[in-house]
Amino acid sequence: MVRAVVGVNWGDEGKGKITDMLAQTSDIIVRYQGGANAGHTIINNYGRFALHLLPSGIFYQHTTCVIGNGVALSIPAFIKELKAVEEGGVPEPKILVSDRVQIVMPYHVLFDQYEEERLGKASFGSTKSGIAPFFSDKFAKIGFEVNELFDEETLEEHLKRVIEIKNVQLRDLYHKPELQYDELLATMHEYRDLIRPYLCDTGKFLQEALKEGKTILLEGQLGTLKDTDHGIYPMVTSSSTLAGYGTVGAGIPPYEIKDIIAVTKAYSSAVGAGEFVSEIFGEEADELRKRGGDKGEFGATTGRPRRVGWYDAVASKYGCRMQGATQVALTVLDALGYLDEIKVCVGYEIDGKVTTDFPVTPLLKKAKPVYETLPGWKCDIRGIKEYDQLPEACKNYVDFIERHIEAPITMVSNGPEREAILYRTPRYQA
Repeated sequence: MVRAVVGVNWGDEGKGKITDMLAQTSDIIVRYQGGANAGHTIINNYGRFALHLLPSGIFYQHTTCVIGNGVALSIPAFIKELKAVEEGGVPEPKILVSDRVQIVMPYHVLFDQYEEERLGKASFGSTKSGIAPFFSDKFAKIGFEVNELFDEETLEEHLKRVIEIKNVQLRDLYHKPELQYDELLATMHEYRDLIRPYLCDTGKFLQEALKEGKTILLEGQLGTLKDTDHGIYPMVTSSSTLAGYGTVGAGIPPYEIKDIIAVTKAYSSAVGAGEFVSEIFGEEADELRKRGGDKGEFGATTGRPRRVGWYDAVASKYGCRMQGATQVALTVLDALGYLDEIKVCVGYEIDGKVTTDFPVTPLLKKAKPVYETLPGWKCDIRGIKEYDQLPEACKNYVDFIERHIEAPITMVSNGPEREAILYRTPRYQA
């Protein structure tokens, strides 16, 4: 059986916690897309961890964690993160890395920085982790699969060809120092030695695991609205954030995914540029940002303040539909307990007409939020163990969201801890 945990919105929905919790009943956890450009914050009995490349199942001894072929693999970031986890007292995890995964090269990070610098005010708000240049090279067929590190003749020939291309760009477009072949080759040799112990044919491993009846959990990065094809293009990431891509990025048959847990936060938040219809500003935003998450709304990778806003049911309904959500986890509900009233964006007004369908980007730029206001519950709900024990106003808020996103909410998070999950019988039936 294959389950997927994916984001409904702009990312930062709390997927890491849900993955960490579901890993208890999983044999294998797979990262299948994205790279070190976003993070998952996990709080458990070992402490607090911000994971960027490692799957969120590494804290269990019974699991095998896989980095699939669809990931943008930064080998130094992978090794650094692994060491940090082990230094935090976590027993050495079982990790496999696809021998077909492609490598984030040192110049990808440089090109990411240089392009944001060149664009200035028109920049994409990149994390400058090298992701866009990486995927650009991957689809231009000048990327490096990790297996090339072990074929010296192929590696040297490929490096010389790519350096010739990159140096033209560095010299004539960015006016920056050129790449040096000997230095880059030495770096590739270092990468080879670091990654060697983890490599295997993960596609074969996963398909054999399925034959044996193992449970596989796919862990997505970012959310629907950052998807290259279906998001708020061009302010998107450079890979698919949808559950459907899990079959490609992990190497498993598409019919194997049986359950898609779509994660959405009880209010809206986003890092980076792009349209955000229900965004709020000023003191109102500062207060929500301060109370959100487990240590406030700041990016797990960048540390920069997240943009925040009221819950956007239009975007979330679209996000659930595109992910194919079979169930929804609503997170960080506890952050809203200070409010007298809570707004929910239930429609967009575009050119004088109200729609509940998420539009293409040029129309999204014109959209104004249409709100409904619900009463707050004015109390701290952390520590509550049963969903029925929540205040009526709180349960009404969950019911309201469920109706508007048209997907069944089965889990509600009321605290940052792994066990702070309330299970709910959904009212909405797809």
